[in-house]
Amino acid sequence: MVDVTAAERVVLRIARPWLSRLVGAGLLAAGTELAGLALMATATWLLITAAGQPPVAALTVAIVAVRTLAIARGALRYTERLAGHDAVLRIITEVRARIFATLSTRPARATDRSGDALSRLVSDVDAVQDLLLRVLVPGAAAGLVAVLAVLGAGLLSPLAALPLAAGLLLAGVVLPWLASALTRRTAAEVAPLRGALAVDAVDLTAGAADLAAFGATEAALARAAGRAAELARLERRLALIGWAVDGAGVLLAGATSAAVVLTALHAGTSGTLVGVLAVGTIAAVESALALVGAARQRTQLGTALSRVSALLTDPPPAPVAGAAAGTPGLDAVSVTYRAGAEPALRDVTLRLPAGRRVAVVGPSGAGKSTLLAVLAGAVRPDRGTVVGAGDPHRVGGLFADAHVFHAPVRDNLLLARPDATDEDLAAATSAAGFLDWVRDQPAGWETEVGEDGGQLSGGQRQRLALARALLLRPEVLVLDEPTEGLDPGAADAVLAAVVAATPGAIVLVTHRLSGLDDFDEILVLDAGRVVQRGRHADLVARPGWYRDQWSTQQGYLAVAT
Repeated sequence: MVDVTAAERVVLRIARPWLSRLVGAGLLAAGTELAGLALMATATWLLITAAGQPPVAALTVAIVAVRTLAIARGALRYTERLAGHDAVLRIITEVRARIFATLSTRPARATDRSGDALSRLVSDVDAVQDLLLRVLVPGAAAGLVAVLAVLGAGLLSPLAALPLAAGLLLAGVVLPWLASALTRRTAAEVAPLRGALAVDAVDLTAGAADLAAFGATEAALARAAGRAAELARLERRLALIGWAVDGAGVLLAGATSAAVVLTALHAGTSGTLVGVLAVGTIAAVESALALVGAARQRTQLGTALSRVSALLTDPPPAPVAGAAAGTPGLDAVSVTYRAGAEPALRDVTLRLPAGRRVAVVGPSGAGKSTLLAVLAGAVRPDRGTVVGAGDPHRVGGLFADAHVFHAPVRDNLLLARPDATDEDLAAATSAAGFLDWVRDQPAGWETEVGEDGGQLSGGQRQRLALARALLLRPEVLVLDEPTEGLDPGAADAVLAAVVAATPGAIVLVTHRLSGLDDFDEILVLDAGRVVQRGRHADLVARPGWYRDQWSTQQGYLAVAT
C-alpha cells in the first residue's frame, strides 16, 4: 500500500520556502469561490426583489455589488493562478534538480532504466504540481468556503444552516472518501505502467536497429501496445468512477438545496431569503464538491508521489555490512546473486592504497564488473569486508554504460564536480584525449553532444565519460573498459595519460592487455576466483590465461600492422 501521507510530507518539506506563496494562493482561491457564492446570492436577491418593482434606489447597492463581485471573481481567479503557478513552478524546479542529482550520482542499479528515469523526471514530478494546485490549494479553499457558507446561512435562517451543514459534510467528507476508496487500487497501477510504457518507447526508438537485427521488433511493439491498452483501460475505469461520483454530487446539491428550502419555509423565512438560500446552497455544495476532485486526484497521485519521494529521500549508498574505516579495498569478499547459483566472486582480497595501480582482467563473465560494483557499493557482498564502498568521493569513476546527457560538454562534465573551473575541465579532458576535439568546436565547452551523446562518435563519447570520471577525483578511480571504441594507439596513449593524471589508486577492468606493463598488480579472474595475480612481466612468463591471451593479442596486432 502506498503511503501517500509520508510522500506528501517529503514534498511539503521541499515546498516550505514557498509556503507563504501557496497560502496566499489558497486564500485567493477561497476568495474567488466566496465571490462566486456571493455573486449568485446577491444576483438572486436582486432578481426576486426587482420583480416587485421597488424604487431603483433600493436596488442600487445590489446592482453595484453584482458588478463588483463579477469583476472581483475574475481578478481573484487570475491572481490566484498567477501566485499558485509561480510557487509551484519554483517547487518542481527544485524537485527535478534533486531527482536529477540523485539519479546522476548514485551507482547504477540493475533495475534502473532510462525510460523509467524519464517518467520520474516528467510524469511523476508533474504529480507534485497536481498535488499542490489540484489538491491542497482547492481543497483548503473549499473547506474554508464551506465553513463561511454555513455561518452565512445561519445569519439568514439558523435552522436552514443545519441541512446545509449536513449536505456540505456529505459533499466534502463522505463523497471524497468514497471517490478515494473507489479509485485507490486502479490509481496505484497507473504510475508504474506509465513508467514501463516510457521504457518501451525508449527501447523502440533508441534500440530500433538492435531490435530489427534480432527480429524482435514485432514482439517489442506488441508488448508496448499491450501496456498502452492496459493503461487506456485503467484510465477509462477511473473516468467512469469519476463520472458516477460527480453525478452523485449533482444529485446531492439538488437534494441539499431542497432540504434547505423546506427548512427555511417551515421556519417562516421570507420568500426572498428562501430564494437566496436555495441558490446559495447549490453554489456552496458545488464549491465543496471540489474536495471530491481533490480526493480523487490525491489517490491517483499516490504512486507517482511515492516514486518521487523515494528519490528525494534516497540516502547515499550505505557502507556495506562489515565495512570498516581505513584504506579502501576488499577483504575475502564473496558475492552470489541467486540462491543455488555459482558465486560471481569468491574470496577476493584487494588493497588499494593511494597511488596503487591494479588491473582486473579475465574472460567475459569472470566477475570483473561485479568486483567494481562491490567496490562502488552498488552490490553488497555475502561475505567479507569492503572499505570505502558507497562513498563516490572514496570510490568512483567510469562504469559500463555511463550516461551522456543531451546537454553541452561543460554541463556533462560538471555533473562530477559542479565547482570545477575551466582549468580543471581542461586538465581532465586533456588526460582523456578529448581536449583537442573540444577546442576545435566553434562553441567550445558549450557544444551540444546530443541525446545520449548522439552527436559524438563512439570514441569521443567514451572520452567525454572518462573525462567526467577523472574530474571526480576519488581516492580510488575505477575504470570499466575506459578505452573502448578507441584504436590501439590512441587507447594506449589515453591509458598512459589517465594513469599519470591520477594521484589516487586505480582499478582498471579491461580486455586489452597492452599498456599494463607499469601496473603494480594484475588480477586474473575466472568464474569469480582470482586464478592469477602479479605484475605483467611475471604473468607473461608463467603459463596460464594471461600469457595465452597476451600471445593472442600480440598476434592480432602483428597482423593488423
